[in-house]
Amino acid sequence: MEKTLEQSAGNGGHCLKIVLYGPESTGKTTLAKQLAAHYNTLWVPEYMRSYLEEKWESEREMISRDDLLPIAKGQMALENKLAKKANRLLFCDTNLLELKVYSEYYYNGFCPSELKRAAQKNHYHHYFLTYIDVPWEADRLRDRPHDRMKMFSIFEAELRNQQLPYTVLKGSVEQRMKAATKHIERLLNT
Repeated sequence: MEKTLEQSAGNGGHCLKIVLYGPESTGKTTLAKQLAAHYNTLWVPEYMRSYLEEKWESEREMISRDDLLPIAKGQMALENKLAKKANRLLFCDTNLLELKVYSEYYYNGFCPSELKRAAQKNHYHHYFLTYIDVPWEADRLRDRPHDRMKMFSIFEAELRNQQLPYTVLKGSVEQRMKAATKHIERLLNT
């Protein structure tokens, strides 16, 4: 695996990493920000969003297969940098597993082998799978408003196939926060 896709433990190995994971426009960013504020820690933004916005502004082009590894490397660089500064928790608004799922979906099963290996090797303490019960918010990068249930099922199947710990978050922002913090408190006390 390329060094640039390796995950660092962060904070002396005492940082619990939690991923907000799921289809587009399901409240991951909102929740990552709120959880980080609640626990007075940091959250890792989705690198793909800034990368693709910049690509669109400079080249008027959307994502291609050639962008997958640069996006993965950027995501891990950002996560590793923030993991060193976070307290006992780090909230990740996506990770390489999510990029792998999207790659395979958009490119008919294709995903760079380095990305697949890193997605399986990197470790997170818990995943919050965000459900599709929030209103769709269109932007120039989102393109599948009618595939949300299908995508949710694909994301959940990936977690099950890899036997990763996860909780589905549904309802309002307040309901999601309540469920997430309850679960995080259990993680912190084990």
